[in-house]
Amino acid sequence: MSKKDNTLVKNASFLMVAALVSKIIGLIYKRPLSSMLGNEGFACFQFAQNIYFILLMIASFSIPQAVSKIMAERIAFGRYRDAQRVFRGALIYAVIMGGAVSLFCLFGASILIPSNMANARLALRVLSPTIFFSGILGVFRGYFQAYRNMMPTSLSQILEQIANASVALLMVHFMQVSFSAASDSTQQRWGAAGATMGTGAGVLAALMLMVVIYGINRKGIRRRVSKDRVSSDESYGSVLRIIVLIASPIILSAFIYNVNGYINSYMYSAIMEYKGVAEDVVKSLYSQNSYFMTIINIPLTLASTAPTSMIPEVSAHYAYGDIKSANAKTDQAAWISMLISIPAAVGLAVLSGPITRLLFPVSTPVAANILIIGAVTIVLNGCSNISNGVLQGIGKPKIPMINAAVSLVVDVIVMAVLLFLTDLGVYTIVCAMIVYAVVMCVLNDRAMKKYMGYRNPWRKAYLPPLLASVPMGLVAGGVYYGLYLLVPISVLCLVLAIGLGGLTYFVCYLKLGRPSAEELGALPGGGLMIRLGRKLGML
Repeated sequence: MSKKDNTLVKNASFLMVAALVSKIIGLIYKRPLSSMLGNEGFACFQFAQNIYFILLMIASFSIPQAVSKIMAERIAFGRYRDAQRVFRGALIYAVIMGGAVSLFCLFGASILIPSNMANARLALRVLSPTIFFSGILGVFRGYFQAYRNMMPTSLSQILEQIANASVALLMVHFMQVSFSAASDSTQQRWGAAGATMGTGAGVLAALMLMVVIYGINRKGIRRRVSKDRVSSDESYGSVLRIIVLIASPIILSAFIYNVNGYINSYMYSAIMEYKGVAEDVVKSLYSQNSYFMTIINIPLTLASTAPTSMIPEVSAHYAYGDIKSANAKTDQAAWISMLISIPAAVGLAVLSGPITRLLFPVSTPVAANILIIGAVTIVLNGCSNISNGVLQGIGKPKIPMINAAVSLVVDVIVMAVLLFLTDLGVYTIVCAMIVYAVVMCVLNDRAMKKYMGYRNPWRKAYLPPLLASVPMGLVAGGVYYGLYLLVPISVLCLVLAIGLGGLTYFVCYLKLGRPSAEELGALPGGGLMIRLGRKLGML
């Protein structure tokens, strides 16, 4: 792998470190948050967050990808002035779309949330301004990603999560003190609303940081623009049309791709109410699924950093007609994604019980069972994120959108059949998630083969992590459950199990995958891995 080819791995590594730090902060703060809110209050908070994420996708979630793709194509040919016009046009787009969706969120909460989750409506209304500011933040992140500079995005993600956690805990405490004498329903409503205030504080903090970084780089930006002699000086009308044409399919694809979580939650809540299940039982069981989603978000986010940093690279190579290099970048992204996704899925399944009890003391065994069943979605979503990024990068954003729509139809059918004909209850949600992800992976893989002649690097990216994860799982499970019989201190046993399991995975992967020192060096902590690998005689 040449120094130039390492760009993707290094950019993905920046995002991985930031994602890891921010998600760890998220896990740490959600532990006391779940205890403060209780199962039912946390369920209301999570339900509002799920709808917020869906609305965010419509308004701005895929804006960074769209902006980075459009700008990267112009930057590749030295059209810096046109790239700057894309940036400004994207800001206009974000203000219009973000404002419209924010108003819908504010006034449409009663429509979006079913009656047996009515206590989540105030929390959703509190989130409405956050949607507006998130769009602007997304434009700035996409701007720097187009220049293949992932550091601003990484720093802003960490700051966003710190502000989110701090303000959320502070506001929940304030609400509990203020409404201590109120009914349980009122406490749930205002507690969930207080928790969502942290989301808004995080977005504002990240946006301010991005504006400052942009200001610091402004002289360099002006210098590049002044030296540009090849731009066509596209009109802002033309720029907005391009943004709409490019961004809309990507946003629709992301919306359809992720709306299944909201639909599954809505169907579960509504059908359980129809079957006569008590409201408090529905909320309590739904919270167990929320704990599962919170836990798997760390590996899902880490794995998704590869396609995020891959899109500008793939777009640039495809613009030059270099399909071979575009495929090579895709292979790198798949390698990074599976290096994380596969061992994470195995480890979480093996240690599901102690992990859920440690992170969420108010959880029940249901959360651990859901984690065992749903761990495979980490790998499946990692695969589909890669293929989505590739298809968007080569200018085929409609394909993953159509594939997501087909997968969604299958998902809804599975949900309805299982909810009405079985007593699986909340387990139905995770079963439908698995079916959805499998269908998405199959359809996207077929499309990549058709348009790029691409073949998944099974031997390089998938097989070594899978084989190395087997002994890792045996060691991690054996250490935890064996040691717990002698020293029943869960935290100590879990730390030792994860540490020894991780070391086992690393050694086995070096033996089976035979990565080069240069490949390892581009990863976070790569220097340490290289030294350890050489001491073991495996590099």
